[in-house]
Amino acid sequence: MIRLDHRASTPLVAQIVDAIRTRIVSGIWLDGMKLPSIRKLAQDSGVSPLTVSNAYNRLVAEGFLQARRASGYFVTHEPNPVSGQIEASSPQPSVDSLWLLQRAYEGDGRLIQAGCGWLPEACLYGSGVRHALNSLGRRPEMQGLGYGNPYGHDGLREQIALSLARQGIACQRSGIVLTHGASQALELSIRCVTRPGDTILVEDPGYCNLFPALHAMGLNLCGVPRLKDGPCPERFAKLAREKSPKAFVINTRLHNPTGTSCSAPVLHKLLRIAEAHDIMLIEDDIFGDLAPETSPTLAYLGQLDHVIRISSFSKTISPGLRVGYVAASTAIAREILKLKMASSLTSTSISEAIVHHCLADGRYRLHLARLREKLAHLQEKALRRFAKTGLEPFCKPEGGMFLWMRFAQERGVLQLTRDAARANFLLAPGGYFSPEGAPSPWLRFNTTQCDRPEIFAFLNQWKAANRGTQRIDPALSLPS
Repeated sequence: MIRLDHRASTPLVAQIVDAIRTRIVSGIWLDGMKLPSIRKLAQDSGVSPLTVSNAYNRLVAEGFLQARRASGYFVTHEPNPVSGQIEASSPQPSVDSLWLLQRAYEGDGRLIQAGCGWLPEACLYGSGVRHALNSLGRRPEMQGLGYGNPYGHDGLREQIALSLARQGIACQRSGIVLTHGASQALELSIRCVTRPGDTILVEDPGYCNLFPALHAMGLNLCGVPRLKDGPCPERFAKLAREKSPKAFVINTRLHNPTGTSCSAPVLHKLLRIAEAHDIMLIEDDIFGDLAPETSPTLAYLGQLDHVIRISSFSKTISPGLRVGYVAASTAIAREILKLKMASSLTSTSISEAIVHHCLADGRYRLHLARLREKLAHLQEKALRRFAKTGLEPFCKPEGGMFLWMRFAQERGVLQLTRDAARANFLLAPGGYFSPEGAPSPWLRFNTTQCDRPEIFAFLNQWKAANRGTQRIDPALSLPS
């Protein structure tokens, strides 16, 4: 058993990684040994399967573990018998989705993370967080050192209920449960309506970190193609008849990775199909605050009858606070609360108090308006630059940070990713976002990271070199 300190400042993923790495380096866990399953270690350690999945993926990327399809995770290194340390000549991990996950969060300042999935600090609500910390720290009655309310901070839940009401979504405060970010909200919602062996539908392409977590829950995944106006209703209806899925996870607005938003006609079709086949629609609206306020949502059109809505404040206030929420019917919220208490007791009351202070401050809405305007400007600028490199967009999103791009003529996207990695550019090829890992000619770009001429110079030279007319200039690499 790996003992974790849930109150420590060190993230749980990092604690698991350190504990396993230490066992391997010291020779306690030997080469070839099979590790506990994701679900087993999650249960024994009192964390979510997604947390364990992320830790295992990071160790695979570092070369300590090997993932074998349908078999599990195995130790792949032997300790040095003299020093007890892993040999320094360990092979570099392959450039795949596991590598991307590890590199994306390691904070290497040399990288230009052109394909990452978050906003830079300059786009976050840092001033609001600092103001909240100063204000809350001066209050003698400030609470937050205990466990807090299992449902979450009362004031923040009230603010969320008011925000939903402004969007035309009726949700009582008893239907709102605060969570450790959107990842836990998503996991708890899925666990609430499924059991191991059930089928769950996901978008193709879709959120890549979700897929291994669903496999760890023992669920069968089926992909629904994502079109320019949302998931394909015809494919959804066919899978609903043939597979009897329990749920369908959907990014309604500013979909990750394509940047598309669902049209109202498509959402109405999805709702009718879900009602006819008793399928729960889990609306992952984590990017909704970056979209135009008039964009339709499932929770607005169908309310919370066959819809569970989740979101967080990671994309607009701060990812470090790890505050998300579930909005559902009172009955489903009560079941989600039971699962939350079983895995983590409560959420982080201090972080919730900071977010509540930010939302209660009238300046937050101004921050969102300015952020949407900034992202729209960056999108226009990036599209003009990409056009000169021969990359074409899947569509022009109505906001947000993502562009889903491909070359007008077929190119080797994985080779491009490898070449970019050697030049310290982190790209996100489309195959990473396929539930089946299928090859794809597409690339996800983050417009907030594309205000760098080096990216477009690299793409132009790579395209020329790929035709055999020019080699990549090593000078394009960032200084080590």
